[in-house]
Amino acid sequence: MAEKENTPEISVIIPVYNVEKFIGRCLLSLVGQTFRSYEVIAVNDGSTDSSGDILHSFAEKYDFIKVIDQKNAGASKARNAAIRAARGKYFSFVDSDDYVAPTFLEELYCACKDYDADISCCYYYFHYIENDLLLEYPFRCKGVLDRTQAMEKLLHDVQIQSLLWNKLYRRELFTDYNITFPSMCFEDIATLDKIFLHANRVVVLDRPLYYYNQHASSTLATISTEKINDFVQAMAIVRLSLEENGVYEKYKNSFKAMLNKTCGCCHLYIIQIHAEKKCLRGFLVNIRRVDRILKELSKEDFDTSAFVRERPDIVAEPQKLEKDYSVR
Repeated sequence: MAEKENTPEISVIIPVYNVEKFIGRCLLSLVGQTFRSYEVIAVNDGSTDSSGDILHSFAEKYDFIKVIDQKNAGASKARNAAIRAARGKYFSFVDSDDYVAPTFLEELYCACKDYDADISCCYYYFHYIENDLLLEYPFRCKGVLDRTQAMEKLLHDVQIQSLLWNKLYRRELFTDYNITFPSMCFEDIATLDKIFLHANRVVVLDRPLYYYNQHASSTLATISTEKINDFVQAMAIVRLSLEENGVYEKYKNSFKAMLNKTCGCCHLYIIQIHAEKKCLRGFLVNIRRVDRILKELSKEDFDTSAFVRERPDIVAEPQKLEKDYSVR
């Protein structure tokens, strides 16, 4: 259990929205941490179920848990509100439907301290709720990485993935560079490269310390055309960040590897939403649209700023394509 201190070493940030089935386990896993100097900032993002009541009941019992109530504005704005309130020297992000191992904070904190690292990472379990199955993420590495090594692995998105929640970050990576999360899906992909670009050293622990719950309302279980369009937009934001920091040429090949992975994921998501809507006729149109824009994103003369600014919709609703198959 955390000790009450004026300045905690770690601030754990949790955006919360309608997760009454999961938030209790999440908070209990944080209450049971072997690390002592931390605070938990949970932002109730306008929940309409009992999530808010559960948060406040924990806050009444544990003085290191702080609850911020706000109108529903999305996970990104909830995290941004928590960052403004956070006092810790390091930030950790936990999703409200997940949970962590008892040594999660301690091991990540010690890794940062022992190696003077700005970021530490661990691996995770997929926890499939319906059949209570645990699977370890298989593609791993370990050790101390410099900025270039860490950025290349992040952009390849395999051994270090663009996931916000299995990492510990030095506070200044956010506050010194005014890093905030954009209001969109896949906001972690759109943000993490900006954070890693300012990290001098990253430590990767070859141990799963985080439990990622897979259930019917998980992000990847509820794919929509909006989420696919945001996925493509996130890729453009990553490229724009690399360009603005003068390192696009340095990481161009790694970014193209990320685009290839994104293309495959988008194909699967498009097939999924067309199958769910029982509108199969136009799914190849959406696939061609994604392929075309991702190919454009890899070209030297692509106008990244204009694309990010205009934020065009690439994938169309299956029903629209079914109704008017002439739409291309």
